[in-house]
Amino acid sequence: MTLNLTRHIAVLLTATLLFISCTKQEKTEEGILKVNKEGIPVMQPLQEEMPKLTADYIADKKYGAERFFEKIWSEKNDNVAFLVAKNGQIIYENYMGYANKSTDEKITKDTPLHIASVSKVLTSTAVLMLVDTKKITLNQKVNTIIKNFPYPDVTVQTLLNHRSGMKNYAYFTYENGNWDKKQTLTNEDIVKVMVDKQIPLETKTDTHFSYCNTNYAMLALIIEKVTGLKYPEAMKEMIFSPLGMTHTFVFDITKDRGNVAPSYKGNNVEIGVDYLDGIYGDKNIYSTPRDLLKFDKARYAPFFLNPDLIKKIYTGYSNECKGIRNYGLGVRMTCFEKGEPFYYHNGWWHGNTSSFLNLRKEKVTIIALSNKFTKKTYQTKNLAALFGDYPFKLNQDGEE
Repeated sequence: MTLNLTRHIAVLLTATLLFISCTKQEKTEEGILKVNKEGIPVMQPLQEEMPKLTADYIADKKYGAERFFEKIWSEKNDNVAFLVAKNGQIIYENYMGYANKSTDEKITKDTPLHIASVSKVLTSTAVLMLVDTKKITLNQKVNTIIKNFPYPDVTVQTLLNHRSGMKNYAYFTYENGNWDKKQTLTNEDIVKVMVDKQIPLETKTDTHFSYCNTNYAMLALIIEKVTGLKYPEAMKEMIFSPLGMTHTFVFDITKDRGNVAPSYKGNNVEIGVDYLDGIYGDKNIYSTPRDLLKFDKARYAPFFLNPDLIKKIYTGYSNECKGIRNYGLGVRMTCFEKGEPFYYHNGWWHGNTSSFLNLRKEKVTIIALSNKFTKKTYQTKNLAALFGDYPFKLNQDGEE
């Protein structure tokens, strides 16, 4: 009897060791984040379903969301993909307009649209996963990761919270013949121009907030240096594939040009690509509201990131001037005197506009994407008042 028990325990121990070695889980301070066989962290779907919404709740909120949508997106020539969900469950969604007017292709639930600066939310998530698995640290100097990076005081965190003081690459590559606009600019080229043309900082690092796309172009390079994968592949490996985001990808100007939904001016004139469309990290992710919902839902998983790191995401870092607006690590926030903090990120690139709202207390996700320029997308924030204590009015125009 004792011998059999000993053998049984030995078998269990062996099985446990085999399981651990096969799944290659890496322990963090507060939990376990899965890594693949190459040691790259992999985001996991939420395994336990959130509480089911009642039929009465869904009917009530659907009525409010539908009325809001019909009021804002009332014109027949609007282009929009729109979704409202709570606890990961879709309450209301609507898709209208053209993905491509020249081919009469309509926008559907499966149509990937350019999400512009909402891409920053996903880029920051990948970086924070690398931080959580101790591949890098928040206070690590960028010049220890990116060769020849010219600003010695810039850290990973000051890229994430837009306090690096760097200039916008769209401006300094355009000025003074710093770049041949006939050639597609890459993320690596940005560093080369900064070094070769001795581009100075706009302000001293970590002295105040200045929203700058260069920060997230550099974060994409950091992801590449640490993982050994190009940013599109790293994002697919770390986030898109494991979460089943089958309609999400990073735009590749050499392969995808002509195969994606184009963007349009407000008068329906198509906007072509330019030399800046090869840059990623700050933009250039195409996705759908349903895929973005999968991503947002996965951020409620117990071991998404350790709690201390999650707290840092939703902390405002720019407090030099009094005000209710701030920026965390890849998230915009409005901290009202009364009511809940409001977390979101908007985007605008060419004719593409986007809005991604994450009401964390209520576990509500609200998404609006458009490939035809309009500020209606930014009015989406007013719908937060339907779900919680947010000082917005459903009939009030939103701001960009």
